[in-house]
Amino acid sequence: MRIYGDGKSGNCLKVKWVCDYLRTPYGWIEIDTLKAEMRTAEFLKLNPAGQVPTVVFDDGRALAQSNAIIRYLARCSELIPADPFAAAKMDEWLFWEQYSHEPYVAVCRFQMFYLGKPASELDPEKVKRGYAALARMNSQLARTDFLAGNMLSLADVALLAYTRVAHEGGFDLDAYPAVRRWISACEGRLNLQRA
Repeated sequence: MRIYGDGKSGNCLKVKWVCDYLRTPYGWIEIDTLKAEMRTAEFLKLNPAGQVPTVVFDDGRALAQSNAIIRYLARCSELIPADPFAAAKMDEWLFWEQYSHEPYVAVCRFQMFYLGKPASELDPEKVKRGYAALARMNSQLARTDFLAGNMLSLADVALLAYTRVAHEGGFDLDAYPAVRRWISACEGRLNLQRA
């Protein structure tokens, strides 16, 4: 299996983390997104959307979209709750991550970390909605150890990717103690160096 990804992208790293956690062998092919390496004719044959991460399996089939990839890779593992309702709650967080967290927290990080913009130039609405996402997570994590309950799941992997580096997008996590505790717990469980 080959993972085409940008090693600084949270969406790409979550695929790597799931593979590492499950001890799934893979080859990593670094794609420089700022040089638009995912827009080459060769890459577009693998993924016509021209996005990373993209995984190509040994049989030649390709799969894109980070949460679809990790959902497939983790099937029948402890990263997906056995209880159907708990699994659906995990999926709820996966969908929420792409719609209500990533467009704000990750976009602000991209603008500061990749493009070098100062925090003063960030869209105030994106910052406001990023903080709203962090507040929702903090509220949940004040009640449960992990997002979908009291066990690590793909919901945690997906949301950890950009939350642990939210400071690189100008977000201050000091007011979110449950989120900070959760980041540390997830980093420990996934054997990651602290962000």
